[in-house]
Amino acid sequence: MYLIKTPFWLHTFYPKCTWNIPSKEKVIYLSFDDGPHPEATPFVLTELKKYNAKATFFCIGNNVLKHPNIYESILQEGHRVGNHTYDHLNGWKTECSIYLENIKDAANLIESNLFRPPYGRITKKQIRFIRSSENLPQQIIMWDVLSGDFDLNLTGEDCAQNVIKYTKPGSIIVFHDSQKAWNRMSVALPMVLEYFSNLGYRYEAIP
Repeated sequence: MYLIKTPFWLHTFYPKCTWNIPSKEKVIYLSFDDGPHPEATPFVLTELKKYNAKATFFCIGNNVLKHPNIYESILQEGHRVGNHTYDHLNGWKTECSIYLENIKDAANLIESNLFRPPYGRITKKQIRFIRSSENLPQQIIMWDVLSGDFDLNLTGEDCAQNVIKYTKPGSIIVFHDSQKAWNRMSVALPMVLEYFSNLGYRYEAIP
């Protein structure tokens, strides 16, 4: 069970998290979770370059350790990175001290003030501890549009339409540069980039 468009009441329940970046300009914020991945991430970088698009990659520490050259490529091409824990932990199912230590382990490899909780699942207690720590990323980034590319029941075209239907200026959109999402993301991302470029949008990294 997941929601493609994040409802406003969820924004108010987690007011200290960033869900979108309201704008009067035609700008959207593409983000990619769970990489770096040896096939998906280079594909994403190639597609983004075609449109002079910048994005934000929320990386898993363990994957950065496995694929340091791909991680460096993300940075060298002018994109931003964010912390996505070291082991893709579910905050709702993880004791607070273990969760924070996992974020810290990832922070040793990922230099960023941005953090996105895996699955979007984090407790208010964990948020308080993160924001009170000097050693952890302070800006907790959620999203307002989920492509659904992780869903095996969808097609790539379905995922593209999810994004096209719900995106507006300032939206933060989630794709995944992962093995699980590869078949759908590799179809959806080019469709989304072409569609919004034709409408005059630009793509920026989360500030």
